[in-house]
Amino acid sequence: MTSVVTAGGISVTIRGPVVDASETVLERLVTDGVPGSLASRSPKLWGPDAAPLAARRLGWLDLPRTSRSLAERLAARAAEARERGLDRVVLATAGGAALAAEAMYRSASRSAGTPAELVVLDTTDPHEVSGVLAGDLHRTVVVVADGGAEAESLRRVFGRAFAEAGLDEAESARRFVVVAEEDSALARDAREAGHLFVPAEPDVDGRFGALGARALVAAALAGVGVEALLDDASRLTAALRQPYDNPALALGAVLAASAAGGRDKLVIADHGSGLDGFAAWAEQLVGGALGKDGKGLLPVVVEGVDAPGFELTPDLRRVILGRRPDEPGPGREAGVSVAGPLGAQFLLWEYAAAVAARVLSVDPFDEPDVAQSEASTAALLRSEEGTAPTVVRRPPELVSGAVEVHAAAEGALRNAQTLTEALEAVLESVPEGGYLAVLAYLDRAGDAAAARLRPLLAERAAKVRRHPAPVTFGWGPRYLHTVGQYHKGGPGNGAFLQITGDVARDVAVPGRPYSLGELQLAQAYGDLRVVRSLGRPAFRVHLRDRAEGLAQLTGALT
Repeated sequence: MTSVVTAGGISVTIRGPVVDASETVLERLVTDGVPGSLASRSPKLWGPDAAPLAARRLGWLDLPRTSRSLAERLAARAAEARERGLDRVVLATAGGAALAAEAMYRSASRSAGTPAELVVLDTTDPHEVSGVLAGDLHRTVVVVADGGAEAESLRRVFGRAFAEAGLDEAESARRFVVVAEEDSALARDAREAGHLFVPAEPDVDGRFGALGARALVAAALAGVGVEALLDDASRLTAALRQPYDNPALALGAVLAASAAGGRDKLVIADHGSGLDGFAAWAEQLVGGALGKDGKGLLPVVVEGVDAPGFELTPDLRRVILGRRPDEPGPGREAGVSVAGPLGAQFLLWEYAAAVAARVLSVDPFDEPDVAQSEASTAALLRSEEGTAPTVVRRPPELVSGAVEVHAAAEGALRNAQTLTEALEAVLESVPEGGYLAVLAYLDRAGDAAAARLRPLLAERAAKVRRHPAPVTFGWGPRYLHTVGQYHKGGPGNGAFLQITGDVARDVAVPGRPYSLGELQLAQAYGDLRVVRSLGRPAFRVHLRDRAEGLAQLTGALT
């Protein structure tokens, strides 16, 4: 059985038993008048407790229209910047805005190219930041979108770097573009410092704001065709009021039916969509919007339809990005395939996540568990003036070459004598029906080999476990703002493998009593504390030498 819903340039194809389950949910949504209520920005859709916050978070529905004037202003700013030789844009932010801007830039670069470079820095890793600082600062403009520990620290670091590169105070100030809400402390600081200020929408957050200022400013300055993205989203807008022939409503029904029906792992594979980086943005949206109150869908982004972990199991719902309904090829029997342009895809998934949240009775805009890790990090920084407390520096359970393996309690590694045995013990700790999250507090560029651990661990899980366990991968601290909410607030069936590494070259944070390396370690320890306090199996692998340690981990799994 196959159902195809097409409108506004988007095609959602649903195959197999999921058709009946999703149509039952769809009929309920139509009967309840959800399409009209959501299109009219009703804050009551998620219950009375959620209504006050929802009333301040539904502006994303209007962004295809309201961002038009911003796009025009940004086009002029981008042209002016390039005339001044500023063709390197660094985006310092975290969460959905960073991932949306990165997807826009990567997709545009793949198709037609852009006149400027965009570097997304949503990290505190000193190696990664040092690599960006080593670029040509005389060509660089820094966009700071909202506050947070990462963005604020990077703003200070780049301010010092501009001064050391010989830029005077006025020119250094002009190299920053700050995107924030009008009455925020960051907006006041930006104006006092002489930075260019762009107001962020007060009724849009970063998770649902892919087409808002927080993401669009950096993308536009890098030369991405923002107006084309808004055009694509606008073509879908009319369909969002419809009870039928509404692909966003259909996708929302699939997400809700999957979570409610026991298929609570959403495995996402790209298959020629041309939308580089979009799956990572969808991951943060689905995980953060739905993962709370012990409910949700775990997004599992895999490398392709042939990747380990894409195999069909009873608790997985598979989504392919890019395949047309009539295309043959591997993975065609997957439950859902979604095709369409990037701007429309952003709006499609935001709408679908909001709809699924209503069915699951969760508030899509609240992030109650994200704050736990932030508070834990802040406590560590206060307690040790920026360094991690010595209480967590217990001896490792296993040392193998450049790799240390730490567990929360003695015996958790089941007396493993080798690195392979230790990793298998980690996999065996995953609860039945659960998942393993690999969380790498490393350099996305210099330590890119860490991402190879996801498919290797997924393959090993299929061999050592009676029932394979999905394996996810996230860079720290990026994941704290993406699926970190799900890790703490979703179903309590996760196990966690955190990876940290020695810092060879640290970066001081001006005006703060800690360095980037110390902040990064506090973020890692802070989140580990919270996860362990919830009773989740959690392990930490520390690399005394990053390259050698990653090679050892890879070798232990092959």
